[in-house]
Amino acid sequence: MAEYDYDLFVIGAGSGGVRASRVSAAHGARVAVAEEYRIGGTCVIRGCVPKKLLVYGAHFAEDLKDARRFGWNVPECDFDWAVLRDNVLADVDRLNGLYTQTLHNNQVETFLERATVTGPHEVTLASGRKITAKYILIATGAHPHVPDFPGSDLGITSNEVFHLDKLPKRVLIAGGGYIANEFAGIFNEFGSHVTLVNRTDVILRGYDHSMRDRLLQISLMKGIDFRFHAEFKSIEKLESGAFKVTLTRHEAIEVDCVLFATGRVPNTEGLGLAEIGVELDDKGAVKVDADNKSSVDSIYAVGDVTNRVQLTPVAIREGQAFADTIFGNKPHRVDYGCIPSAVFSHPPMAGVGMTESEARNKLGSIAVYQSDFRAMKNVLADRNERALYKMICDGTTGRVVGLHMIGPDAPEILQAAAVAVKAGLTKDAFDQTVALHPTMSEELVLMK
Repeated sequence: MAEYDYDLFVIGAGSGGVRASRVSAAHGARVAVAEEYRIGGTCVIRGCVPKKLLVYGAHFAEDLKDARRFGWNVPECDFDWAVLRDNVLADVDRLNGLYTQTLHNNQVETFLERATVTGPHEVTLASGRKITAKYILIATGAHPHVPDFPGSDLGITSNEVFHLDKLPKRVLIAGGGYIANEFAGIFNEFGSHVTLVNRTDVILRGYDHSMRDRLLQISLMKGIDFRFHAEFKSIEKLESGAFKVTLTRHEAIEVDCVLFATGRVPNTEGLGLAEIGVELDDKGAVKVDADNKSSVDSIYAVGDVTNRVQLTPVAIREGQAFADTIFGNKPHRVDYGCIPSAVFSHPPMAGVGMTESEARNKLGSIAVYQSDFRAMKNVLADRNERALYKMICDGTTGRVVGLHMIGPDAPEILQAAAVAVKAGLTKDAFDQTVALHPTMSEELVLMK
């Protein structure tokens, strides 16, 4: 008789949890996973995947206008929010089914209910059933943070935005990060008047300053309103159904929807972790070592719940590393250096490696190369929107240590270029590569 019911019990069936579950099972482990919402996690169900589909939908607003300059007799078009919303939700259902099937195909038992940790080797399901496991993996992700002030409960988050009954005519978005700027672009293209409110005058902190400045310029040109150095005092619902939002240092504003995009909080509350000795940081994230192990030897954690790098591909790699190390006899660790990231704004941004300021502080001697140009498509479309590519190199060795860009298809272009940066290639290697013409990506090998 086995000492435990399972070799591994995973709490949370998002990207990291699903990867860890199926790979562990493939290595021969007896695996079960509990998920209280829907299998697939934030990214698939109410995050990057449905949001990217909204981004695609939003792009048609400009593409349809531009088409006339390319000879297409496009009539005036109306946008139907309900059609896009329902089609996106249907695709989410499809992906939920695929992720569920993946677990089933790998003989992973699933419990569609909440689970809490009640011992180093024990979890208790919401139904009251107690289950034992040699290892417990916490992969519960994170949830949107909502600031606490009078009327804050009248706002929504990125969880609810995909279920709006109708498109709001006036949207206030709180925050300055990637979620705030992505939804600002989406709603603006759909025809909503967008006001972005931020506590400071810096958007997308952590991204290269040139890219941030360029996005701000373009966003202002597109009609997005920014209110900086503003904090919320209150939100009041009016008889009309609209909301009156009172801010510091600014006049009150009346809107139809308030969307909070003010960061994400690890999902550890009520899991019972602290009670059994699992150490959490001041934000509630599970503290783990390089092998994803917590302060309790039998309990591990991957993904956003650790608050290391809140990106789906990172969670997947962490889940893979955990499974290979614990059950696959192939120990390895995730390399957190040189992780590419993107902001699916309008236009999108993407970057990998050090920003210019980081490189100056760390390396001292650097060389910076830029290409500031108007994409060929934008020229013919008579769209005065310029792309910007920046390459940052070690001043001594010529090694490319950072690559940042904003412009059409920037994330698609960066993925391949990120391989070169990760590999430690030099500016000369880029210079020696023949340009692929006419493309936007050729700017990467033509910078002077």
